[in-house]
Amino acid sequence: MKAPGWAWPRTLRSRLFLILLTGLVVAHGLSFAVLFSERYMSARQVMLGTLETDVATSIAILDRLPAAERPQWLPRVNRGNYQYILGTGLPGVPEMTARGRDIAERITEASGGRFPVRVESIPGDGKRVQAHLTLSDGSPLTIDVHPRMTPIAQWLPYVLILQLLLLILCCWFAVRLAIRPLVALGDAADALDPNTQSAPLDESGPTELARAARAFNAMRGRIARFVEERVQILAAISHDLQTPITRMKLRAEMADDSDEKRKMLNDLSEIQTLVQEGLAYARSAHGDGEKASRVDLGSFVESLAYDYQDTGKDVTVLQNAGGAIVTRPHALRRVLTNLIDNAIKFGGSAELRVRRDRDVVAIEVLDRGSGIPDDQLEAVLKPFVRLEQSRSRETGGTGLGLAIAHELTAAIGGTLTLRNREGGGLAAEVRLG
Repeated sequence: MKAPGWAWPRTLRSRLFLILLTGLVVAHGLSFAVLFSERYMSARQVMLGTLETDVATSIAILDRLPAAERPQWLPRVNRGNYQYILGTGLPGVPEMTARGRDIAERITEASGGRFPVRVESIPGDGKRVQAHLTLSDGSPLTIDVHPRMTPIAQWLPYVLILQLLLLILCCWFAVRLAIRPLVALGDAADALDPNTQSAPLDESGPTELARAARAFNAMRGRIARFVEERVQILAAISHDLQTPITRMKLRAEMADDSDEKRKMLNDLSEIQTLVQEGLAYARSAHGDGEKASRVDLGSFVESLAYDYQDTGKDVTVLQNAGGAIVTRPHALRRVLTNLIDNAIKFGGSAELRVRRDRDVVAIEVLDRGSGIPDDQLEAVLKPFVRLEQSRSRETGGTGLGLAIAHELTAAIGGTLTLRNREGGGLAAEVRLG
């Protein structure tokens, strides 16, 4: 079991953004750390250099002055990083670091070696040290040294925040620029359909992205040609089989009447139906070249229902939104005919319902049959798929009716979905828009 903790982002966009931003922020922080370290070292060297030149003059002045006049001169010789104290100063501990030795050497050199120097650090006061020496008249003198950085400008934090925001913006833009072609490639792959014409993937941009787009477009073309060749083979075989099947039926009908003759004619009829359905599927997948035209949907659906009612079939219209649409009427009629035949075959009757949702038209064909298992609702839209669990093989069928309806619906720019109804039965919905 995985231990709980920080979750790594799932999207490539988030991961790249996090990696780039973290790297840039760390690099930015290191740059400022180096800058401030160099600034501190420079300030320290300047202070020590100033200490060496000023201390020589200041000690010489205080040593030559009478003891009573020395306090008056202290404000004149004091500096920001060090001050002079007439006395032993604060109690401290010997400073054994390189910094203490450096300060002691600088003061000793500044005084020409005349005044031995002892350096002590002040406990609990950070980097503060005191250098103790004795003047010519025996008076103790303490040099209180407390190095400090030059104050930071007030505008510097705002500059840092602005730079951070600029880093975030640049990272976001770079990641967006890198991920956008991948998103477009994914969308194109999701929308890939060899049976429909769609715009090719844009092949402009950097060399790698252009090459990937060209490869995808070439792959889509190969898939489309492969499917078209297979459909043409199916259409050719189905077409060529009709002639020998017809001859076989004629010869069988000329034979003497018997059970074998009737069985042979039934078998030939089933084969001929299968061939005709295969040819119809090939035409639906390949496209029959029908042009779109404007039709009155209400009259179209009513006419279709009346045709079934005239032959004694139980087909009713529950709801009819009507209105005009632009579509391929013969293809739409074939779609609805297949769905109605399917509903009558497995449910005994069919109900039609036409609804409008703004620019989208939904045509539903409903039945009260045994329905289809939910995990097979998409599978039955594929060719030659028959379900024994919900559709008895004794009722006939080639497994191409729903596949033809699905292909023709896609060809006219619509979608076909199946769902089981509450209380039993199947609902086939064709959405156009």
